[in-house]
Amino acid sequence: MRSLLFVPADGGSKLDKAMASGADAVILDLEDSIAPERKTRARAAALEFLKAAHGQKQRPRLLVRINGLDTGMTDADLDAVLPGKPDAIVFPKAEGGSSVVHLDAKLTAREAIAGIPEGQIKILAQAVESAAGLFAAGTFRDASARLIGLTWGPEDLSAELGAEANRDGAGELTEPYRLARSMCLYAAAAAKLPAIETVYVDFRNSEGLRRDTHDARRDGFTGRLAIHPAQLPVINEVFTPSPEQVAKAKAVVAAFAAQPGAGTVGIDGKMYDRPHLVRAQRLLAQTKG
Repeated sequence: MRSLLFVPADGGSKLDKAMASGADAVILDLEDSIAPERKTRARAAALEFLKAAHGQKQRPRLLVRINGLDTGMTDADLDAVLPGKPDAIVFPKAEGGSSVVHLDAKLTAREAIAGIPEGQIKILAQAVESAAGLFAAGTFRDASARLIGLTWGPEDLSAELGAEANRDGAGELTEPYRLARSMCLYAAAAAKLPAIETVYVDFRNSEGLRRDTHDARRDGFTGRLAIHPAQLPVINEVFTPSPEQVAKAKAVVAAFAAQPGAGTVGIDGKMYDRPHLVRAQRLLAQTKG
């Protein structure tokens, strides 16, 4: 998934527009964008939308962001939306593998009640949104077969730290949040999962978004969260491998396939080793996803 667009679960026409926006995934949000007095109505709206959307032949993946385990609202969220068979649950403030195991158990029970095959509903964990989450980031490996990726969030983290801002005057992340971003990357790599970059909140700044998203791709992220449809063309473009990149990756894979026991291969006068093969295989996998 290159682009994942947040939309309030009770967003009405915004939900329909999101489906045609070009996003690879649409996230129906029951958490931050929904005030407490709107939660019940938003859950009902999410279920109604999920049921209607499943009849569409071509659609983005449909995810639902629930409220975290510490809110007391997780069960009500899951009870409401699981019958709509979302493709995945976005799990906020996921503090390590044990929290994913907890959510996995909740999903398993509800899948059984709804007649949904066990494990069908996946989990995208917002793994570094708190200090506790940062320290537990290395514990996601093998926590659940449902896990499809890890992401992070500087907004909740900066609120917990009591920070005045998480970006400087030039729009760059300040040191505490660069560390959190890096921890998300390392956690995803350790768990053998895709890393999804967080939102870029200045949604009218397309050049800033492009620069920041290029940096994300360079560093190893495979996709990005979005808060506005206008961000999607940039995100999709940056995370779509170019024809030249695909051709080079295919050449690297073919060269190693021709020499199965080789540690290095030569292509057009340049040497490529096994890490280059891994990167090439990963890039080609992106073109299939």
